[in-house]
Amino acid sequence: MIKKSPFWMNGLASLALLLSAGCTSSQNTGSSTIPASFTVEVSNPLKRERESVLVVVKEEDLPRQLTAAARQRLVVLDGSQEIPSQYNAKDAENRGVVFVLDQMKAGETRTLTIRPLAEGDSPKTYPKRTQAELSKKVGGLWENRKYIGGDFQNIDSLRVPTELTDHSYYLRYEGPGWESDKVGYRFYLDWRNAIDVFGKKTPEMALQSAGLDGYDSYHTPQPWGMDVLKVGKALGVGSLAMYHEGKAVRVEKTDSTYSKITQNGPVYSSILTDYYGWQVGSHKLNVQSQLSIHAGTRLTHHQIRLAGGQPENLATGLIKDKNAPLVSDKGEAGKRFGFLYTYGKQSLNTPPDHIGIAVLFHPNDFMSFPEDPLSHVVQLKPSNGRASYYFLAAWELEQNGIKTEEQFKQYIQDTAEELAQPVRVKVSK
Repeated sequence: MIKKSPFWMNGLASLALLLSAGCTSSQNTGSSTIPASFTVEVSNPLKRERESVLVVVKEEDLPRQLTAAARQRLVVLDGSQEIPSQYNAKDAENRGVVFVLDQMKAGETRTLTIRPLAEGDSPKTYPKRTQAELSKKVGGLWENRKYIGGDFQNIDSLRVPTELTDHSYYLRYEGPGWESDKVGYRFYLDWRNAIDVFGKKTPEMALQSAGLDGYDSYHTPQPWGMDVLKVGKALGVGSLAMYHEGKAVRVEKTDSTYSKITQNGPVYSSILTDYYGWQVGSHKLNVQSQLSIHAGTRLTHHQIRLAGGQPENLATGLIKDKNAPLVSDKGEAGKRFGFLYTYGKQSLNTPPDHIGIAVLFHPNDFMSFPEDPLSHVVQLKPSNGRASYYFLAAWELEQNGIKTEEQFKQYIQDTAEELAQPVRVKVSK
C-alpha cells in the first residue's frame, strides 16, 4: 500500500520569483498551461494550539490545469521552508496533496504555496515518518494449512489463500502492518481480522524489523519495541465488527479477502482491504476497509464502505482488562467526538506496562454502548453505505510517552475536540 516524494527547487532567486508569481504565472507544456504556483489557506478553528495537523488538499480542489504528471511533482512551501508532502493518487479516501503541519497556534490561519517541480530540479527524499507493509513467504510449500520453509518478501497486495489460518507462518507478523513515528499496528489477515498494537521505543520506522524469525519474537522486548496488547477473541483496539446476539462479531466468515498497500509515504500511509461476502447471521455484504495513519500521530482512521445491503449496525471497541477501567462519552456534535478508552497496566510485558487504548467516533453515528463478555463495545450506525471511526494506543515506554492516567485523559479530550473541529483548507486557484 509506491509514491515518490515531492521535489525541492534549487536556487533562492528562482524560489522567490515563483512565490511572488502566485497563480498568475504558469509553465507552458504545449498542450496545457500549468500554474507555476497556487496558494492554500489552512485555518485552526480552536482557541488553543494543536500539533501534528494533517492537511489534505483534495484532488478535486486543485487547479484544473495541473496534469497528472504535474500533480506527482508538487512541492509545499511555508514561506521559504519546504514541508514534507506526498501526492496520493491511489488512496480511496484522501486523494490529493497530503502534508502535516507540526504546530498551529490558536485561531491561526497559515498561507502556504504549492508549486510543481521546475524542470531540471533534483528530487528530495523526505525522512520517512509513516510506513505500511505486507510480507509473505515465498519458496516454500503449504502442508496442513502451515507454510513450510521459504523466505519473506514484501508485496503490494495479496488475495488471501484458502489455506491461510491463524499461525500458518505464511505472513510476517500474520498480516499487514502500519506505523507512524509514534506507534505501530497490525491486523491478522485471516479469520480473526483483529487489530493489535506494536509499542515503539523509537521514532524510526520499525515494522521491517518485526517477525523476521518466522513468527513471534516481537512478543518479547526488542530494541525497537514489542507487541504490547493481548487480543485473543476480543476486539483488540478498533477492530471492525457487527453487534449480533449479545456480542461483537469480527469479520470472521467471508467468501474471500483481498488486501493491498495503497500508500507507503513519508507522511501518510494506508491499507485497503476488501472483504467479500462477510456473513453475520442473516446479513451478508461486501466491505471495503481503509486504515490510514499520518506522521506525528497515534491515530488510525478507519473508513468503511458497504455494498450489498446496510446492516443495522457496525461495531468496534477495546479488549477488556481488569487492570484498566472503562471511560466512555457519547460526544457532542460540533464540539467533541464520542469515545471509549481504558488506561492501566494491560501490556503483554512482564511486569505489565501502562497502556492507554481508545476508540473515537462522530456523535451522530453513535447508537449505544452494548454489553459483550470480552470487549468494551460501541455500536455505530452506517449512513449511505459508509461508516468511520478512529482508534489509538499509547504505551508508556514510547519516546516522550504518556506516563499517567491523567495525561492520557487530557490527550483523549484534546483529540476528541480536534476531530470535531478539524482545520479548514481553502485553495486559491
